Amino acid sequence: MALGRPIPLLQLSREERETLERWSRRHTTAQALALRCRIVLACAEGLSNTAVTGRLPVSMQTVGKWRHRFVERRLEGLLDEPRPGAPRQIGDDAVERVLTLTLEKRPHDATHWSTRSMAKRCGLSQSAVSRIWRAFALQPHRAETFQLSKDPLFIEKVRDIVGLYLHPPDKALVLCVDEKTQIQALDRSQPLLPMRPGQAERRTHDYVRHGTTSLFAALEVKSGRIVGDFHVRHRSVEFRKFLDRIEAAVPRELDVHLILDNYGTHKTPLIHRWLARHPRFHVHFTPTSASWLNLVERWFAALTEKQIRRGVHRSTRELEEAIRRYIEITNHRPKPFVWTKTADEILASVARFCKRISDSGH
Repeated sequence: MALGRPIPLLQLSREERETLERWSRRHTTAQALALRCRIVLACAEGLSNTAVTGRLPVSMQTVGKWRHRFVERRLEGLLDEPRPGAPRQIGDDAVERVLTLTLEKRPHDATHWSTRSMAKRCGLSQSAVSRIWRAFALQPHRAETFQLSKDPLFIEKVRDIVGLYLHPPDKALVLCVDEKTQIQALDRSQPLLPMRPGQAERRTHDYVRHGTTSLFAALEVKSGRIVGDFHVRHRSVEFRKFLDRIEAAVPRELDVHLILDNYGTHKTPLIHRWLARHPRFHVHFTPTSASWLNLVERWFAALTEKQIRRGVHRSTRELEEAIRRYIEITNHRPKPFVWTKTADEILASVARFCKRISDSGH
């Protein structure tokens, strides 16, 4: 009687059986791995390679391969082995040279490197330079701005204002107040070409000015509601009129905490006298060069993005009507801006940034 090659004994532990069954049923498992699991489970039932071939759509050679692989290496044997790729064409020295030049040098004819100039300097392809920059998150073509406050009371003011955001006082209203000045009513010199499939909206690059207006706004921190008013100018006289508007809008039993920037119209004798006559108003000034602490600036950014930047207004009246509609929509379903960072987190972030620029060598 002819004897064939002996079949290795395949037995599963409870953990191995549970893992194989889970891999074979899981939707995210690769189909090749799921099939290998079913082969091993069938072999563990005591079936021969021929019997497994009759149950599953595989050849006897495939069954024998994964039976032996599992017996020798258990579960790890069912996973794909790493495949050798093409050898690297760019060595570590070339990558280091690109990084050093990008971070420490400038081209002789420009303020920053481009992929073409760096490729020419290093003898690499433009796509290779681009891959190196992406791998190390370098973007020489981009530059961002920053402004550090030099206010000697910066720490105290940050703690004061952030404390109002995170822990507002009882029986009081916190209002972020500021002016958006010189808003231009702009009309394009020719009609717009509307958007259509495959083509963005198009407009002429030149425009016609129809005057300016200034928006005085107060953002209620807790509710997100807006109190707004328009004036042609933005002197302390107009600001006092806006304070009268706030005084009429806020219930008399509530104290009012105003968060203001350091604009000169907020600190004139006229405003000081008004505040002295209204003791329920408490003023909190943001640090100099730190208007980002005033939440109404975030609302101004949304107003610019949604109404002003692409709006077409043939007069300041049309512009003011558009802004009033936006305020009405905001107040119909107000949504407050939620301040999340504590004063300690902000101060720690500023400290880290100061250390970075102090150690940069510039």
